[in-house]
Amino acid sequence: MPRGKVKRIIDGDTFELRSGERVRIANLNAPELDERGGQQAKRRLQNKMPRGTEVGISKPLAKSYGRVVRKVTINQKDITKLVGSTTPRSRRK
Repeated sequence: MPRGKVKRIIDGDTFELRSGERVRIANLNAPELDERGGQQAKRRLQNKMPRGTEVGISKPLAKSYGRVVRKVTINQKDITKLVGSTTPRSRRK
């Protein structure tokens, strides 16, 4: 699996690599920043993936709003399992 380093966290399910690529984490749905729980989701991801963290990134699965959707791992562990609960977009209020 290719690797990259985290430059910054954009929101609860998107981050930027040092290469400048924006990555949307596959299978992780977090509220938008202006929605209830959005800031908390961002902080949760920042705690698991601080700046400089080396991550494994899968081949691109899709593109979404200028971001590449990829599976992401830290120390070979799926980030979606490390971050915790997600909220499916269809269930948000």
